[in-house]
Amino acid sequence: MRVNGIMMQYFEWYLPNDGNLWNRLKEDASHLREIGVSAVWIPPCYKGTGADDPGYGAYDLYDLGEFDQKGTVRTKYGTKQELLDCISALHDNGISVYADVVLNHKAGGDELQTFTVVEVDPHDRNNGITEPYEIEGYTRFTFPGRNKRYSDFQWNWEHFSATDYNHRDSDKDAIYLIQGENKGIDVHDDSVSNEFANFDYLMFTDVDYKHPDVYNETKKWLSWFIRETGVDGIRLDAIKHINDWFVKDIVDHVRGEFGEDFYVVGEYWYYDQLVIEEYLRNVDYSIDLFDVALHFNFKKASDEGEAYDMRRLFNNSVVAKHPTKTVTFVDNHDSQPMQALESFVQGWFKPLAYALILLRKDGYPCLFLGDYYGIGGEHPQPGMQWIIDQLLDVRRDFAYGDQEDYFDHENVVGWVRRGDEEHPDGCVVIMSNGEEGVKPMFVGTDYAGSSWYDKLGHVEEDVIIGDDGRGWFNVQSGSVSVYLKRV
Repeated sequence: MRVNGIMMQYFEWYLPNDGNLWNRLKEDASHLREIGVSAVWIPPCYKGTGADDPGYGAYDLYDLGEFDQKGTVRTKYGTKQELLDCISALHDNGISVYADVVLNHKAGGDELQTFTVVEVDPHDRNNGITEPYEIEGYTRFTFPGRNKRYSDFQWNWEHFSATDYNHRDSDKDAIYLIQGENKGIDVHDDSVSNEFANFDYLMFTDVDYKHPDVYNETKKWLSWFIRETGVDGIRLDAIKHINDWFVKDIVDHVRGEFGEDFYVVGEYWYYDQLVIEEYLRNVDYSIDLFDVALHFNFKKASDEGEAYDMRRLFNNSVVAKHPTKTVTFVDNHDSQPMQALESFVQGWFKPLAYALILLRKDGYPCLFLGDYYGIGGEHPQPGMQWIIDQLLDVRRDFAYGDQEDYFDHENVVGWVRRGDEEHPDGCVVIMSNGEEGVKPMFVGTDYAGSSWYDKLGHVEEDVIIGDDGRGWFNVQSGSVSVYLKRV
């Protein structure tokens, strides 16, 4: 990761099903470089359950938009060649590519199979509530359109741990744990989240990494995928539902083959610091994590307005405890409106939230395409490109060096970045979730008499630094201002 690097999540849930994302991203590569984006997180780029699948209904991980399967050759985002051309264009612009990888489950099986299951209490997955009995499910994956190209591995019921579909009783809502050798309920398994006692099962047909053939095939696929695409890192989806020992093993595997700089970030959607700390310890601190706790602090702050104590913004956050292992973000495809994890930060607070992830010293910030360009669907939201561009300009050119915090008021907080040798002047940030305010902040006696202006234009008057090196910096109500020294 480069100094002041920025990751951009270049998708949102409601993108049009036009097969043109890879082409649009390719054309946008030079613009992304100019605004300071150093890495792009792309959506799952293999075949899902159909052309309109955003990629999380993972069907064939070897089909990158190359084979006629599930009624389409392309994925929702384009063809394999368009994907490769897009990655090449990003690399030509010095931008790394992180691919979204869904390893927890598979969807859209090709054939029915009969196998034995036990139903479990959905609120206590360690509690079987039936005797074993047979069901039929789509657990046979043969990938006929690919015809064994790249891999001849085919999936059967033995390779899965659970499903939620019984063809003999298709309207029933249940979780079925598949029975067999080395399968069934393990009440002592603490390698997955303990929500619902055991949160191994999430959706579709759950992959069983205790099966040696699955373990080996997945590592083989990951090596193939990285070589085939040239990606520089991966984003691991839904890792709290995957055995932590397997996550650690595949990270060791890819770095052993592709080098220690191969980047891995995981999505562990939880906000309890003790749980996150235990997970990081279990994977030997080998991956970064998205700061879900900080996202929920932003959400709470946006909902509560002036009643929220801004001094608590970083309480319980991952970035406060592990600043070098954290990806900070405001919103993403899961938190946007009408999604299962909906927790969208209100628009008035988003400029403040983006200042908090882009202009501070710690964390690896991730910009959401939906916040930048807008989101579609039944509840469209406009983007806020102009204000984010202003913050990106500051991050690229001024947000360097040591940081002094002024989180000393429940509504008005700020900080000073001191700059470094190449960016000597730094910047001053102040924000309020309540009434307009003013805060004295120290920029240095060397700056006595200098004028500082609000880059965002919210405050018209310049701030003059006093002989003591302090300036009285102003902010409007419910707003953020970023001050730079006039040249």
